[in-house]
Order: sequence, then C-alpha cells, then structure tokens
Amino acid sequence: MSGPVPGTPSLLRAINDRAALRALLERGPLTRPEIGALTGLSKPTASQLLSRLQEAGLVVLDGIREGLPGRTAEVYRINPAAAYVGALDVTPDRIEAKVADLTGTVVGEHTLPTPRRPHGELVDRLNAAIEGANPPDKLRRVVIGVQAAIDPSTGRLGYAAAKDVPGWRIPDLVPTLSAGLGVPVDVENNVNLVALAEQAHGAAKGHPDFVLLWADEGIGSALVLGGRMHRGATGGAGEVGYMPTPGAPTARECGRYANHGYQALTGGPAVLKLLRSYGVRGADFRQAVAGAVRAAEGDGQKADDARAGLRDIAARLAVGLAAVYMVVDPGLIVLTGGVVLPGGETLRELVEHELHALTIPRPHVRLSSVEGNPVLAGALDLALDTVRDEVFSSTVPS
Repeated sequence: MSGPVPGTPSLLRAINDRAALRALLERGPLTRPEIGALTGLSKPTASQLLSRLQEAGLVVLDGIREGLPGRTAEVYRINPAAAYVGALDVTPDRIEAKVADLTGTVVGEHTLPTPRRPHGELVDRLNAAIEGANPPDKLRRVVIGVQAAIDPSTGRLGYAAAKDVPGWRIPDLVPTLSAGLGVPVDVENNVNLVALAEQAHGAAKGHPDFVLLWADEGIGSALVLGGRMHRGATGGAGEVGYMPTPGAPTARECGRYANHGYQALTGGPAVLKLLRSYGVRGADFRQAVAGAVRAAEGDGQKADDARAGLRDIAARLAVGLAAVYMVVDPGLIVLTGGVVLPGGETLRELVEHELHALTIPRPHVRLSSVEGNPVLAGALDLALDTVRDEVFSSTVPS
C-alpha cells in the first residue's frame, strides 16, 4: 500500500498532524490545550499528536507558560531545523542567494558577482552562491529565479537571448541542475516569482486574479488566474516585452530577441531617453524617474516638462497594460520594477488614469508592497510550500 486509505485512522492522523503544524506555523508557539482547541482534538488525541510530531523531529518544546496559580503548560513550536531551503536570483551581473529554515526565517544570504562572460561551469557558480550563504544543513530544495522561462515541452530555457543567460542553454536543464547541486531544483521565471510574493504577502494578497507588470531594464509580466500562476503552453505567458505595440519596431524588422515591441517603448533605456527629451536628467532611468517626480512638484517650465514626461511614460505603460487587461480581465494590476517604483504614487495615479481612458472596466492599479528582493521572496515561498508539503506528510505511515 502506497498511502493511507480514505477514512482510516492513518488518514485522520495525517489530517490532524498537518492541521496542527499549520497552526504552529501561522500562530507561533502554542500549548497543547491551544492546539487542541484550534484543531478540535481532545486532550488525549492532542497529546498523542504532539508525541508523534516530536518523534518525527517536526516539533520541539519551547519552554513553559505560566497560567493560573498552580498551573503551567508546556509550549511547543515548529522545529526550524527540520528542513532548509534555498533561493537564488540569477541575473547577468550577480547571483543572490538566501537560505531559510522550515519556519521561513532567513538564516543565511550571499551575493556572488558574476562577469558578463563568466568562467567555469554554471553548476559551479550556483554552488558557490549557495555555499556562500552558509546553509546550516543540507538543503531540501532550491528554487532559482531567472530572466527567462522554462518550456515544459522541451525542458529548455527560452524567451531570452543566449548572451543574457550564458551557460543556461542546455537540454534537460532542471534534472541537470538537480544532479549537479545534489538537491531537487525548480527553475522559475523571475517575474512569476515576484507575483507569487505579492500574492502571499503584498499588494495582491486576497486577489485570485491579477496581472503584475515588472517594468525595469526589461519588461515582463505575470498572470495569476483563479489563484494559480498561468505559464502558458511554452512557459512564455506574460512575456509582454516582446508584444507588438503601436509606435515600436517589431520582430520582423529587428529580430526575435532584439529591442522591439513594448520593451522598446517602456524599458529602462527607453524611459531614460524619453525623460532626457523633456529636460530631466539622471545617471540611469531610476534616478531620472525619481528626479521627474521631484521636479513635477515645483512650478514653472521645468515642472511642466517633468509632468509631461511622466504622463508620456504612463501613456506608454497603459497601452500595453490595456491590451493585456482586455484579454484576461483580472480586476487588479500590480506595478513594480525600477521604472515605476521610483515614481511612487505620482506615476501610479498617472498610469491608472491613462489605463482607465483606454479600457471599459476601471481596474485597480497598485504599487508593489513586498520589501527587499521580491524574486528571492517568491522563490523562498515556492520552495517552502513544496518542502512543507513533503515534510508535513512524513508522519504518515506508508
């Protein structure tokens, strides 16, 4: 028999175990009576459950809680060392790594700079980034965010020029990396991971349908429909940077991976060039957007020009968003990335205004609210969800 039969005591134990572990994850350390009350279990059953989870190494004692006179209660918590996971955010310039325990607490992090033409094998670079984060024990799973997408029909990386993902164009990418790192590996598009983080902790929490737009050096989006990530037949759902857009050259003129379409109008370099045409300066597009917002708060011709430049950016962003929105009708759009976040509420309001002028519905537009590196946050969430399912099932007899 490969698992518990429905309705058997072993299935009920598995259900109770998972309910108790989820309660401990969400609420923190709890006493046996508290666990019993949250799961609806009797005192003897709760005691048996805790003994079982302690024996499995999933729960540990966390001291004594004083109660009424003469009464104390043992407090239990998730054993954070029961499993560790890793997350990597890979860009052409660096690999950023984080390691977290089973509770989601980050216990190690490291950034490994990588040259545009890196030396050595891909697996060696990934291993070096993970080892730099000093994991306390062997990792149970690693999730890697990349600026591309896995084609499920071929197992290869696509939607990126070879120069942007050096060393990644290999067959059976996930099995190859899993074998090389000695741990199960998932490779996910970086913007999809940002959307997962927003769904779990940020502006999209509680929204089963939303579109996230990542506007930075490059442009990408993620589609969450019915609470689930929509990746598409070739893994390329949301690759809006390649989307033909009025006023921009197409792949026919420039080539598949050249600067064309929505990317050519709204990517970081295009935004910097646009703002400079309005007299706004900045060392890069992020500084230029922030400078335009500051200038727009003043008076005179300089302020008028800055406001006009921001409206132009918003109009360009809205054209692509309107095309996506009218196809999937998600109800919420989340904006993030170096083009929009430095613009804050000023740019968000302009984008929303321009979008409402183009669409019949009036979707809500919000800025990202996930702090830190959202790619790593989403990668850790994905790794933890998978590992917790595995670990929390480990008390079920086979």
